[in-house]
Amino acid sequence: MVHARAPATSANLGSGFDAFGVALSGPADTVAVERAAETSIEVSGAGERYIPTDPEKNVVGAVADALDAPAHIRIDKGGRPSSGLGSSAASAAAAAVALNELYDRGYTSHDLVPVAAEGEAVVSGEAHADNVAPALLGGFTIVRGDDGATAVDAELPLVACLPEVAVSTRDARDVVPDSVSMRDHVGTVGNAATLTAGMCRSDAELVGRGMDDPVVTPARAELITGYAGVREAALETGATGVTVSGAGPSVLAVCRPGRRRAVAAAMVEAFADAGVGARAYQTGIGRGATVL
Repeated sequence: MVHARAPATSANLGSGFDAFGVALSGPADTVAVERAAETSIEVSGAGERYIPTDPEKNVVGAVADALDAPAHIRIDKGGRPSSGLGSSAASAAAAAVALNELYDRGYTSHDLVPVAAEGEAVVSGEAHADNVAPALLGGFTIVRGDDGATAVDAELPLVACLPEVAVSTRDARDVVPDSVSMRDHVGTVGNAATLTAGMCRSDAELVGRGMDDPVVTPARAELITGYAGVREAALETGATGVTVSGAGPSVLAVCRPGRRRAVAAAMVEAFADAGVGARAYQTGIGRGATVL
């Protein structure tokens, strides 16, 4: 039996829609695999009752099929589904690493990015790599249309605040505009470049400024009750930038040193003021999937 751990992630980071992602230091999924004649799945942990065990409907089943590695797979969820924190990507990445080890396939973590992305297609309908890349590689990642991924090590204090509401990935994609103005396009490119420079320097101020996004984030924010107040509270308390995490409903804040706890408390309180319960993960940029 092989055990592997993969972290929760946050994709897009505002200006990097479908391209940027970051691994979080917590929460995480743990997956255990053992050889079997055909794939079967057990699930425990956060939101287990919402996660299918049919291999054709679960991301890890698609990963096992892509690797030609049938197994009995046990998933212990650290984060609930439909959270905007890469729940399905964490399971897919952990399964890919564990099955690669179990069957001695010899793939690198970079090789496994398109494999794990096949699992994401089970959830969203498309093989997106913006969550599985950081889940596998760790750090801050940039994915390209050819399934290539670049990873950068960075250290930043983060808060991921998860409200007690659900936003499906499909619904969140439906509200994304089909076109953008040249002005918004140029602004977004500039912000994305600023964010990337900030990550390379572990500079919270630059990253925060680079998270601004005039296109996707405003549309998705409308799906999250209380978002505007939560964003304002975080910025007033010590966040340098705030955005929707992935498809939502989690809200991600980059924090100045020493302000993470205050930002977390302010975000939870702001959601409460909007009549929404929430929990905040005081986290940071973490490592990628590893065999335990």
